[in-house]
Amino acid sequence: MTIKHVGVVGCGAMGSGIVQVILQGGYDVIVQESTGQFLEQGLARVEKGVAKLSVKGSISEEDSRNMLARLSGTLNTADLKDCDLIIEAVFEEIEIKKELFNTLDGICKPETIFASNTSSLSITEMSAATQRKGRVVGLHFFNPVPLMPLVEVVKTLSTEPDVIQGALSFAKSIGKVPVLAKDQAGFIVNLLLTPFMLDAMHAAANGVASVGDIDKAMKLGCNHPMGPLMLADFIGLDVIYNACQVMFEEYSDSRYAPPPILRKMVLVGNRGLKSGRGFYDWSDPKKPVPWVADGQF
Repeated sequence: MTIKHVGVVGCGAMGSGIVQVILQGGYDVIVQESTGQFLEQGLARVEKGVAKLSVKGSISEEDSRNMLARLSGTLNTADLKDCDLIIEAVFEEIEIKKELFNTLDGICKPETIFASNTSSLSITEMSAATQRKGRVVGLHFFNPVPLMPLVEVVKTLSTEPDVIQGALSFAKSIGKVPVLAKDQAGFIVNLLLTPFMLDAMHAAANGVASVGDIDKAMKLGCNHPMGPLMLADFIGLDVIYNACQVMFEEYSDSRYAPPPILRKMVLVGNRGLKSGRGFYDWSDPKKPVPWVADGQF
C-alpha cells in the first residue's frame, strides 16, 4: 500500500510536531481536532515550526509555502475517510483512543492503517475496538518531535507484515530512525527510562541529595543532556504517573510503582513544565529553578 494522504487526530504539542515532520516528508496532511480553538492553535504551532525552518535556512520560503499548502484542518472525523494512514495523538486515555479507532473503523477504507502515538498503552486493546486488527500499529514519537530522531514502531500479535514494513518505511521517509518493539507496556524506552526517573524521585524524597544536585550529578557524571527530575518535568509528571500505573498493572513489579511524591505532585496540579511547576519552577522556561526545599517531601 502506498501512503500519500495522512490524517493526524489531535494537534497539541505532540500532534503539531508530528504534523510538521510529516509535511517535511512530502505528504498531504489533514488534522482533526475537537474544537475550533484547539484546531486554530494547533495549526498555528505547525506554521510557527515551519517558519522556523525557513528562518534557519533549512528550507526555502517557497518550500515553506508548499508545505503549508499540503496542510488542511477539520473538526469532522468523517473528513479522514480517504486517508491511507491515520495517527492519533489524543489524550493518553485508553477508552478515548478505543472510541476514536472504533469510529474511524466505520468511516475509513479497509486498507487504511491506524497508528497510535501512545507511550505506554496497549496497541492490542486499541486494535480490538476495530474490525481491522491486522492494520493497527504503534508509532511512538518523542518530544520535541521535530528534533528527536527516534520512533518506536510497535507491533501486536495481529499486525500484518506489510503494515509493519509500511510503518518502518514511513518513519524513515519522514527522516526518523525507527526501532521495532512488541506490544508490551512501556515498549523499549519507557520500560527502561521509567525506573531511572522513579529512583531519582525516591532519592530526592529520602534526602539523598537536593533536586538540583541529583540532576547535576546524573547530567555531568553520565553525560546526560538533562537530569532525571528535570526530564520528568519536561515529559509531564501526570504522563509519567499514568504510565507507571499501566506498567505496574502489567508487570506487578515494584520498580514501576509510582512513588508517593509523584502522586502528591500530580494531585496538587504540579505537572511539570506545562503547568509551570513540578520538581522545578518553570516561570522562566529558559532558567528553571529547583523549588522543592530539602526535606519538603
